[in-house]
Amino acid sequence: MATSSLAISPRKLRSDLYSYSYQNDSNTPLVISVLASLIERTMARNERIVKNCTWALSKDIRTRVFDCHETPDLTIQSYLERIFRYTRAGPSVYVVAYVYIDRFCQANPGFRINSRNVHRLLITTIMVASKYVEDMNYRNSYFARVGGLTTNELNKLELEFAFLMGFKLHVNVSVFESYCCHLEREVGIGGGYHIEKTLRCAEEIKSGQQEEKRYNQIARIML
Repeated sequence: MATSSLAISPRKLRSDLYSYSYQNDSNTPLVISVLASLIERTMARNERIVKNCTWALSKDIRTRVFDCHETPDLTIQSYLERIFRYTRAGPSVYVVAYVYIDRFCQANPGFRINSRNVHRLLITTIMVASKYVEDMNYRNSYFARVGGLTTNELNKLELEFAFLMGFKLHVNVSVFESYCCHLEREVGIGGGYHIEKTLRCAEEIKSGQQEEKRYNQIARIML
């Protein structure tokens, strides 16, 4: 699979992330293009390894739950854009999902990301990451429709994912920032891709929403 080219300048990335809005008219976060490129390169590398070494095929029966019977006719970029379009998950969600994917691969060395399992892995990790990062989330049934799965399928994937991860889902600030730095290098040396800023922005937005909610409650009582 050919990797997608990134025509994204560090300045553009920085500007996008600093001014990111959670409004309905907000553009697709640039981190999606970076993550898509990284995953596509990983898949291409895995395909080369499997082609040269048949023993490198995934032999872990437990992780085969992520294999689909038919490979979806949808690129990684398009699939991530679809998830964003219908869930509006902020940039920090995709960073945490990237952390989960890396942890999952480390915890299950026999697992290799390929065209048959990548879509299910992405919708599962993004849903779990959204639950970790965001205060309000859609139901599993909604994420399932967005990802092209049944609710039972996604429920099973979420449960299996948690067990295969050893329930190690906590992501502290230092870990978050280290993965941000790795994504910065995907853009280029000196990229300055300050994704961690989006986490702080999200926290500020949530704080403001909570403050507004409390104000409205007080206003209703006074009325």
